[in-house]
Amino acid sequence: MSHARWARALPFLAVLGSVTALGLGTSLAKQHLFPQVGALGTTALRVGFSALLVVLMWRPWRRALRPGDGWAVLRYGVALGFMNLLFYQALQTIPFGIAVAIEFSGPLAVAMAGSRRAVDLLWLALAITGLALLLPLTQGVDVATLDPVGVAYALAAAACWGSYIVFGKRLSHLHAGHSVSLGLSVAALSVMPFGVAHAGASLLSPQVLMWGLVVAAISSAIPITLEMVALKRLPPSAFGIMISMEPAVAALLGMLILHEQLDARQWLAIGSIMAAAAGSSLTVRPAPTDADASQVVT
Repeated sequence: MSHARWARALPFLAVLGSVTALGLGTSLAKQHLFPQVGALGTTALRVGFSALLVVLMWRPWRRALRPGDGWAVLRYGVALGFMNLLFYQALQTIPFGIAVAIEFSGPLAVAMAGSRRAVDLLWLALAITGLALLLPLTQGVDVATLDPVGVAYALAAAACWGSYIVFGKRLSHLHAGHSVSLGLSVAALSVMPFGVAHAGASLLSPQVLMWGLVVAAISSAIPITLEMVALKRLPPSAFGIMISMEPAVAALLGMLILHEQLDARQWLAIGSIMAAAAGSSLTVRPAPTDADASQVVT
């Protein structure tokens, strides 16, 4: 492959690698950690080890914060921590790909909140259609209906993802590695007490610790690195279009690793939400292309 072709392909490969690594790490967590320490214990391990790895990678103590940044980091980190905790709670009872699709409603809502253009009504309609196809809103439903509690957790995770983006924008003057490492540290402090209270000494099992470290590396350290490679070479709109493939990748990994089978209606719902995310990214107003905390999915 020529240098020019490689340069064009690298951002796409980086985003594909990022969403695949994130999905693989989450699938391994559900397969190997959920049975031993539950969703809360898994969250504590994943976020705790992720914070440790990213702090060692970026060494945030080398950079100073401005006055007021501490409060912004606190809100950003708490939103990040509970986004992970609530998402893992959702995974206990609903399929991986569907949980990701529902969670995407958070950033979609943020993207559309300030819009006044007619084209955005199309993306909003697609997102609402996808959610309507997924949510258990009818009576007398069959066994394929999603668990309402799991759906509620996924919607709460979506709200946290939206908050994470809003709070992350207020840290956009910081280097992405600096803000993410500080945010993950706060996230770990926010969710680890829940995991310790739920799983206790089981978290210290060598096998559990090993899987926790593996999941953290695959789910956080690798995706963050790859996304920052992509963000340096892509405008935010193009990055948003590419990252919208995440629900489909999650659904495929859930099918291959977790044996979670989706029906045609659920695949159609995932496709509608992906189209809404891609379309919203395509038509968004131009923005600076520097990576900031709100653009790094952890």
